[in-house]
Amino acid sequence: MTVETPIVQLQQVSKHYGGVHAVDDISLDIHHGEFFSLLGASGCGKTTLLRMLAGFETPTKGRILIDGQDMTAVPAYDRPVNMMFQSYALFPHMCVADNIAYGLKREGMNKQQQVERVREMMALVKIEQYAQRKPHQLSGGQRQRVALARALARQPKILLLDEPLGALDKKLREETQFELVNLQARLKTTFIVVTHDQEEAMTMSSRIALINAGRIEQLDTPRRIYEFPATRYAAGFIGLANLLTARVVSQQDDIVTLYSDQLGCEFNVSHGQPLATDAEVSIIIRPEKIQVTQRSDNAVNQLKGIIKEIAYLGDVSIYYAEIAPGIRIKFTQSNVQPLAEQPISWDQEVTLTWSAYSCGILSQ
Repeated sequence: MTVETPIVQLQQVSKHYGGVHAVDDISLDIHHGEFFSLLGASGCGKTTLLRMLAGFETPTKGRILIDGQDMTAVPAYDRPVNMMFQSYALFPHMCVADNIAYGLKREGMNKQQQVERVREMMALVKIEQYAQRKPHQLSGGQRQRVALARALARQPKILLLDEPLGALDKKLREETQFELVNLQARLKTTFIVVTHDQEEAMTMSSRIALINAGRIEQLDTPRRIYEFPATRYAAGFIGLANLLTARVVSQQDDIVTLYSDQLGCEFNVSHGQPLATDAEVSIIIRPEKIQVTQRSDNAVNQLKGIIKEIAYLGDVSIYYAEIAPGIRIKFTQSNVQPLAEQPISWDQEVTLTWSAYSCGILSQ
């Protein structure tokens, strides 16, 4: 059986600026046809990593291989990649068609081929009617499509996108996410996206590398990185999460019994790996896994609380219940009833419960 070589291989790549380690010893494989996201907070090193892939920065150490070829010292214009910048970087004096054709002219493509490729790219991103407009005559979403068409016109093996949807409003951004996914699936081009928006990464990506302080915190599919975060940082960064500190009391098969000194109660959590007795861990419970129950019998995985805050988001509401002084737990409920008929109100006492199989344990 032949194992396909990843289209991108980062081998112990680091980038230092004086004493600052912007990227710190990252090794990573990205496969042909992936929609891959580099996700993280501002200053975590994700854009520096993208710029090294593009050839705009040179690693302090390590190697970058693209399609099996060492590209570490190869200049940007000789790499089989193209980059779509956050600012779009369109030429203001050129019309849409000329902006898209610019890279093709620089490559020396003949005029007829340029015309055909530009027409093909405009049809691909649905901007044919704007061919003769200048960038200032376009909306933000239209400029974004022009920049995407220009980046794809040279048919790169890899398209790098730096916060590609950052300039769009929320509704347009959500619509464009699905368009990008469908476009990438049709072209089968490898897309590598930098974003700080977790929802954007979760919606579009086949895999996500969560970056923290220049290192990969977790590398996984969107579903697994949400359901099974590897660290407390990953749990807090991806989605809403409740983290409760407890210590291990016992373990039988895949059920671990934990005790919280702070809350004075026990919890049962499903966990497949052995844990040392008395080890301190964190329990992660996603808000949507928590249910309001009529029971009030101090059962395991049951907490009483007082509603202190309610955030109405339309389709769902987020409730913040105080379960002990200074400790709150978040839970969500779908708004299937009109707001006036919502059963939970401020300062109401509630009893919350969840299954041992709908929460997890974090030891780091």
